[in-house]
Amino acid sequence: MNVQQLDETYKILIASPEVAPFAKTGGLADVAGSLPKALTTMGNDVRVVMPKYRGITDYKTIGDFPVQVGSRKATAILREGVIRARLDNVESLVPVYFIDNYHYFDRDNMYMYFDEAERFAFFSKAILEMIKYLQWAPHIIHCNDWQTGPVPLLLREKYPHDPFYRGIASVFTIHNLKYQGNYPKDVLHLLGLGDEYFTPNSIEFYGSASFMKAGILYADVINTVSKTYAKEIQTPIYGQMMDGVLKARSQDVYGILNGLNYHEFNPETDARIYRNYGPEDHNEKKENKYALQREIGLPPGDAPLIGIVSRLVDQKGLDLVAEVIPEIVQRDIQFVVLGTGDPYYEELFRSFHKTYPNRVAVEIGFNVALAQRIYAGCDMFLMPSRFEPCGLGQLISMRYGTIPIVRSTGGLADTVVNYEPNKQAGNGFTFAEYSSDSLFDAIIRAINTYQDKRRWVALVENVMRHDFSWNRSAAEYMSIYGVARNRLESLSYPA
Repeated sequence: MNVQQLDETYKILIASPEVAPFAKTGGLADVAGSLPKALTTMGNDVRVVMPKYRGITDYKTIGDFPVQVGSRKATAILREGVIRARLDNVESLVPVYFIDNYHYFDRDNMYMYFDEAERFAFFSKAILEMIKYLQWAPHIIHCNDWQTGPVPLLLREKYPHDPFYRGIASVFTIHNLKYQGNYPKDVLHLLGLGDEYFTPNSIEFYGSASFMKAGILYADVINTVSKTYAKEIQTPIYGQMMDGVLKARSQDVYGILNGLNYHEFNPETDARIYRNYGPEDHNEKKENKYALQREIGLPPGDAPLIGIVSRLVDQKGLDLVAEVIPEIVQRDIQFVVLGTGDPYYEELFRSFHKTYPNRVAVEIGFNVALAQRIYAGCDMFLMPSRFEPCGLGQLISMRYGTIPIVRSTGGLADTVVNYEPNKQAGNGFTFAEYSSDSLFDAIIRAINTYQDKRRWVALVENVMRHDFSWNRSAAEYMSIYGVARNRLESLSYPA
């Protein structure tokens, strides 16, 4: 896609099930919290909407309105907070609307409840009722992941009779196709839809009604969070059985790489790391390493230190890591692992720590400050993923001068170029085949380069000067918003 920043500005509503800093389980929240800032500083009128979970406490109450959910009416209480956006010392406030309903969202956790379909059917319908309540009609509703998938469907099929909604285009972003929101046919009743939508040409998906498929079929434009992943999900290997649906709309599928919040992730100002530093402050970065080693219980020194900050799940290639650790640690290499997830992997990494206490440090759980110190203090950062829609870890690690070792898939392939010593070109170490041998080879190549201090210093300085900020990504989103607006009248939707 040839992307050009548009002169036009828009009213944009970004709808997401989670938004940083209010509620977060993964990278989706970072995107939903950072993209609005960049779009606002470009002159757009941007607002955000998300559920009001129990842990959100900083807000004011605006009012309430009814939402039809199946045969009953539920009350949506509308509350408001803000995200602060800053450009050249000028601060703007991005409104964040919280859709509250005690029955659906006043719970200990954000997800994984028996009535998930009803909770997010309510949320999707409340989004569309909210803008009418506010009398604010956006040019674009930008939906994120399956929890907002019904919004484009409802917008096109249930609201076109109301002049207020005419001219509102929809964009649907797939952050991870694996999670699809597939539920029994009864979900149609919750959304106010008839059986005619339970067909292969609409949202029926292998016997279920799919929120993800609703977003893919009915949005004006679909995008995912890297160009390579946009291509991968149209293949049987990565398509999670949705590849046929996506291929049918291939002309409307774009890939836009996530950006990085350069104000939050800045080694020169980050208060969470031991010492602040820039591209040429090599001694200060080394001091971060020594301090990290002491904190996590590894012997301080110049042994190569490899970090992993990750959800501990199968997607992340942890089976490959488990296979190489016994051999790698024999070479005077240290590992630090931070994350939580599958109990199998949690216990596996605990066992590695017990077996190699001076080589492998493990912290089960998530500690934001420790994560930053790992990004700053390690020499290398490991992401051998089976698939990776975008990945933020490799972007953060490069920002902090920590060299990524990754498998070339999805956003990892789009951001990490294999280092070639003879040309001194590239910004990390990559491998293609999903195997422990290939991972081992990439780690050894990284270690060999690390031993050549002149080349390693040049590589670190180079990656710290890369620009993965949201400015570029926001300009690309402006472009597809324009495409969505142009296609609003011409796109042929399923009946």
